[in-house]
Amino acid sequence: MKAKVHAAAGAAALLVVGSFWLATVATELSGNLETIAAVKAGVLAGMTVLIPLMIVAGASGFSLAKGWKSPIVQRKKRRMRIVAANGILVLLPSAYVLAGWAGEGRFDGAFLAVQALELAAGAVNIALLSLNMRDGLALRRKPSRMVQAS
Repeated sequence: MKAKVHAAAGAAALLVVGSFWLATVATELSGNLETIAAVKAGVLAGMTVLIPLMIVAGASGFSLAKGWKSPIVQRKKRRMRIVAANGILVLLPSAYVLAGWAGEGRFDGAFLAVQALELAAGAVNIALLSLNMRDGLALRRKPSRMVQAS
């Protein structure tokens, strides 16, 4: 059951992060400032869904990994630390700042710089979460190859 919760939360989190990223890119390319402001507000509001998903995925993943010495599990743990730090230090503050600035109609160079940082950090998290999903599926398919500590 724990593995299913972990997989569902991880997949949903990846889907949410990917949706935020794609919506941001699409609206930036459209150039419609009202739509950009709406997406920025939506991304910030969406954090109320994403943060709990990431907590559930991370907590269930670390719980499932207890006792496992597999290099795959260790890579997943390292990646999740980067994803969490990236989210807390870059993505959440960026979402807050960008939503505020967009709500004020401030689409200046600072907005674009923070937007570029947010897109880069989001792309990193999408890549790392995708790698973790790939490795999680590999662990699920080949349990006999994993070494579990007694």
